[in-house]
Amino acid sequence: MTNSPEFSPPAVAAPPAPDEGSHALLHRGLGVGSIVFMVVAAAAPLGVMVANTPIITGISGSAGAPLFFLIATVVLVFFSVGFTAMSKFVPNAGAFYSYIQAGLGRHVGSGAAALALVSYGVLLIGVNGYLGVATSNVVSAHFHVDIQWWIYSFAWLLIIGVLGYRDIELSSKVLGVLLVVEIAVVVVLDIAIVVKGGESGLGVEPLSFSTFTSGTPTLGLMFAFFCFFGFEATAVFRNEAKDPDRTVPRATYIAVLSIGIFYAISSWAVMEGAGSDSVVEKAKADPENLVLDLAASYGAPILKDVMQVLLVTSTFACVLSFHNVITRYQFTLAGKGMLPKRLADVSEKHLAPSTSSLIASAISLAAMALVTALGWDPITSIYTWLSGAATLGLIGLMVLTNLAVIFYFRTKASAPTVWHSLLAPAMSLISLTIILALVIANFSLLVGDKTTAAVVGGLIAVAFAVGLAGAEVMKRQRPDRYAELAADTVRRP
Repeated sequence: MTNSPEFSPPAVAAPPAPDEGSHALLHRGLGVGSIVFMVVAAAAPLGVMVANTPIITGISGSAGAPLFFLIATVVLVFFSVGFTAMSKFVPNAGAFYSYIQAGLGRHVGSGAAALALVSYGVLLIGVNGYLGVATSNVVSAHFHVDIQWWIYSFAWLLIIGVLGYRDIELSSKVLGVLLVVEIAVVVVLDIAIVVKGGESGLGVEPLSFSTFTSGTPTLGLMFAFFCFFGFEATAVFRNEAKDPDRTVPRATYIAVLSIGIFYAISSWAVMEGAGSDSVVEKAKADPENLVLDLAASYGAPILKDVMQVLLVTSTFACVLSFHNVITRYQFTLAGKGMLPKRLADVSEKHLAPSTSSLIASAISLAAMALVTALGWDPITSIYTWLSGAATLGLIGLMVLTNLAVIFYFRTKASAPTVWHSLLAPAMSLISLTIILALVIANFSLLVGDKTTAAVVGGLIAVAFAVGLAGAEVMKRQRPDRYAELAADTVRRP
C-alpha cells in the first residue's frame, strides 16, 4: 500500500555473526515464485488499483496513469540492473544497507541501516492503521457490527506476529493465496471493461503524449513510483533463497515487470471504463469509490463486495510482508554487531529468525498503542503522515544505493559489464534523484501541511543521523569492531 493523502494508501572484536549452524537452519530453499509472491504482496496490487490509481488520476489532472506506471517500471528496471549485479558481490540479506555500506563506507551504511528500519517500521504502522479502518468498514457494512478501528489493527498485528514467528514458508503460502485471489478479481474487472467496450469505446488515449503532458504529470509520476514500494525486498530474503545468486535477480526482475505491467494494463482499463475524457472529474469527486463503482457497473454488485473484502486481505498481506522485511533487516544487522546478537538467533523448531520477529511485533504493538493513545486519526494522521515519512526515506535509500553501485564497481570490484556497473545505475540515479527532488518539493502535499512536513521529514533525517552517530561512536570507542564491521560483507569474484 502506498501513500494517498486524499484517501484520508526496512570494528575492533569482530562483530558477532550468526554461526554456520544458524545460517543452515535459516536456509529454507525458497524459489523464485515464493519470493515474488511475498514481494508483490507488499505492493498490494488491489490496493493500488482501488485506492491509488484514482489518486494518481485526480492529483495529476490527467488520464495518464498507465503511462506513469510504464515509465516507473522502466526506471526501476534500470535500478534493478545494478541492484541485482551488486547482490552477487554482497552476500548479505541487508539489501539497501549492505550495498550502501559496501559502496559508500561504514558511516553511510550505518545511517542507511537506521533509515531503512525506521522507514519500513513507520510504513508498517501507517498501513496497519489503514487496515484497521478498512476492516471496520467492511464488518460494519456487511455484518452491521460497529467495532473501533484500533481493535482490528491490534488483532491483525497479533496474527501477523504469529505468522512472522513461524516458518517463512507459511507466510509465503498465505501471501501467495491472497495475492492470486486479489489479482484474479482485478483481471475479471479488466476483462469486463474490455468486453463491454468501456465508457465510449476502447482506445489508447491514456498512453498518448498529449495525455501525459496534460495536467501535472510530475505529480502523477511521483505517486506512481510509490506504488512499487517493497519490490526491493527480494534481496532481504537471500538467506532463505534456494540459490541466492540466481533466485534474487530473477525474482527482482519478475517482481518489477509483473507489478508494472499489471498496473499499466489495469489502470488503462480503469481509464477506459470511466471514460478517458471524464475520469479526472470522477476521480476528484469520489476517489474512494471510483474503481468499486466500476466493478458494480461492469461486473455485478457482488464483484464490488468481493473487492471491498479483498482490499482488507490485500492490505493485510502488505503489512505481513513489511513485518517479514523488518524481521530480516534486524536479523542481518544483529549478525553484523549493529543490534543485540539475540536478534540473530534462529529457531530450531520454526527455522526462522523468530526472536527478531517477536521484537518486531513488540515494537509494532507499542508504536500502535502510542499513536492510538495520542488520538491520531487512522487515515489523515497515522496513514498519511507515516507513509509520507516512509516515502521520503525509501526513495532516499534508492538514490544512495545507485551511488553505492557505481562507486563499488569503480573502486572495489571488477565490473561485470559497463551496462550493469555504470550505464543502467547512472540512468536510474538521475531519474530517482529527480523523483526525490519532487518528493521533497511536494512533501507538504504528501503529509498534509508544512508543519507536519517539517516534523515528519525531521524524523527521517534524525534516523539517518543516529545511524551516522552510532558508527562514529563505534569507531571511537570500539575501533576493533568498527574495523571489522564490513569484513564479511563484500565477496569478491
